[in-house]
Amino acid sequence: MPTYPQEPDRAASDPVEPVPGGAGRPPRGDLPQPGPPRPEAANGEPGPDAAGPERAEDEYTTAIQELEDRWRRALADLDNLRKRHARELERERAVERSRTAAAFLPVLDNLELALTHAGADPGAIVEGIRAVRDQAVNVLELLGYPRHAETGVAFDPARHEVVGVVQDPDAPPGTVVEVLRPGYGDGERQLRPAAVIVAKRE
Repeated sequence: MPTYPQEPDRAASDPVEPVPGGAGRPPRGDLPQPGPPRPEAANGEPGPDAAGPERAEDEYTTAIQELEDRWRRALADLDNLRKRHARELERERAVERSRTAAAFLPVLDNLELALTHAGADPGAIVEGIRAVRDQAVNVLELLGYPRHAETGVAFDPARHEVVGVVQDPDAPPGTVVEVLRPGYGDGERQLRPAAVIVAKRE
């Protein structure tokens, strides 16, 4: 039986050339990559960084609680300030009312005195009432509300209220010829305007 020469095994005989850069290595994307070593304490237990998320959550919770406490304290301080301001305002109003009422007590005293002597002399009664009226006007002026009952002045819508018009040849048009009800005060401190009759054009 004839024998044929066997060819040498090329895989075993051929020298293996190195692959540059590891291009021939299989992909290792499916293999887990080693991470940094976890810090451990001296006794082998996990270090302080092992409980990082729990500690951060505790810190956030503590910060939120502190902010809520500050917010509640601020609301309480604001409510106390509002109540204190309301009490002070009411006290100032009471003092002002008392001061105004006390200013009119002499007027009432003089009215009672005039009524006491009503049967003595009618002329004296008229003079007494006029004096009481002047006293009351003076009190209002001292309180900051002067009386306005002037005639012959130009009509001022800020101080006068027209209740009628008349033809008056002796008065220029738009002039106050009669005051039916005096006004008191000026500008923002006006109690009421004067009710007047104004001259009109013919």
